[in-house]
Amino acid sequence: MFDGIDLKNLNLGDMLNQFQDMAKNAKDENASRIFTSKAGGGMIEISINGNSEVIDLKIDDSLLEDKDSLQILLISCMNDVIKQSDENKKMLAMNMMGGLGSFGQK
Repeated sequence: MFDGIDLKNLNLGDMLNQFQDMAKNAKDENASRIFTSKAGGGMIEISINGNSEVIDLKIDDSLLEDKDSLQILLISCMNDVIKQSDENKKMLAMNMMGGLGSFGQK
């Protein structure tokens, strides 16, 4: 992630600015990602973006008459898709931290 950046010749302020730029770019890139989950054999489908905002929801008509099943499947589907987004955020953070290399080490 810090490829091409000479960490030894940067002062702390420059390094922080570089890191902030990289974090903003990662956040912008993540916002454009789409995560989708299905439940009940595809009777429920939810899509969210990388900011965990719901962008699409599909509900099979047959579930409209079965409130309990609808609620169970919605909860399951929402939890799964949020977990996907959270895992992606953790991976991005780990990649950024891994890109720091030997920062702070002598």
